[in-house]
Amino acid sequence: MNPATTEFLRQRFTEYYKKTVLVSPGSLQQREWGFVLFTSGSAEMRMRRHIGFSGQTELVDYIKNLIPSHIYYSSAYYEKPDAATMGEKGWCGADLIFDLDADHIMKGPYDQMLARVKVETEKLLAMLTEELGMDPKQIELVFSGGRGYHVHVKDLAFRGWGSQERREVVNYICGIGIDPKILLSGSGAIQPGWKQRYIGALTDYLNWVGSLSMEDAMAHLTSLEGVGKDSATTFLKKREELIAELEKNPASVNLKNRILSAVTQQAEGVFRTRLNATAALADEPVTTDIKRLIRMPTSLHGGSGMRVQPLELRNLHDFEPLVDAVVFATRDVKVDCRFPLAMPMLGSTYQLQKGISTVPEAVAVFLCCRGIAEIA
Repeated sequence: MNPATTEFLRQRFTEYYKKTVLVSPGSLQQREWGFVLFTSGSAEMRMRRHIGFSGQTELVDYIKNLIPSHIYYSSAYYEKPDAATMGEKGWCGADLIFDLDADHIMKGPYDQMLARVKVETEKLLAMLTEELGMDPKQIELVFSGGRGYHVHVKDLAFRGWGSQERREVVNYICGIGIDPKILLSGSGAIQPGWKQRYIGALTDYLNWVGSLSMEDAMAHLTSLEGVGKDSATTFLKKREELIAELEKNPASVNLKNRILSAVTQQAEGVFRTRLNATAALADEPVTTDIKRLIRMPTSLHGGSGMRVQPLELRNLHDFEPLVDAVVFATRDVKVDCRFPLAMPMLGSTYQLQKGISTVPEAVAVFLCCRGIAEIA
């Protein structure tokens, strides 16, 4: 990033922080804070951390004087948050945090990545509230300002949990450690959860096999380890019977069947893909880290220039990040793009060529923050 681009971004961020009302997290005095500054000509991100504040006024004054490119605070609560080492801080607990980042889920155009990560976030929230019984009033949802969402669970019941307990929760969310024998056992109505998802994925797989031609179905089944033509033929004849059993009495489905055993034990494949699609793809290291720094809601993301936007859970479905989290204006700015691209923002898609283009200020901020362009 050249000096002109650095100064352009610093001025835009200054304008934002002077006029916006910043919302600080609860128990501000117990949080550690970290800040990344604008640096010209350096690709390395250096953080100032081990900082504490006595209250909202001191925090806001610091931000307005410093004008950082990124602002973080600890999910943890400390006795001495400004102590120079982690051992001296005195850990008092931490919020339960979930991070969903489109980069870890798929690759593709930015707007498509944002749409996909929203779906994953909706799945996560449903699991937390409908299956794990968490109180929606204790959950804070935040668009990260970049490629995903942060879910903060503030309930005191989880604050003292260590990494292992948090790992158990994220394993459930991501479907890690599923045991088919348990999921297909028991009787009675099937409640929402992994049993329902597992039976649904297995049913979808059996329907998919039935949609193939006989030749393709035989080719698929005999490609499974230990499956021959006779076993495959018998399996295809019993396919509809298996679907009916899964619907009425899943416990009667015998996983000793050679083909079902091969299908359900595969680490990859058609069935596993369908099953994995029902999980919520949260980032496990973030949830298990009891001393994590997380972005401050209402701050700006230095890698996009967009607002780290707090959301009501009920508003997630209609939230459009490339419109609703954009805070800068539409005045014309000339930028020098490193390569051609299509940039969706503010309800339009801007077709940019390599070299100098004129774009709205909001687009210019995004491109410069991402390192895609410099101020012309």
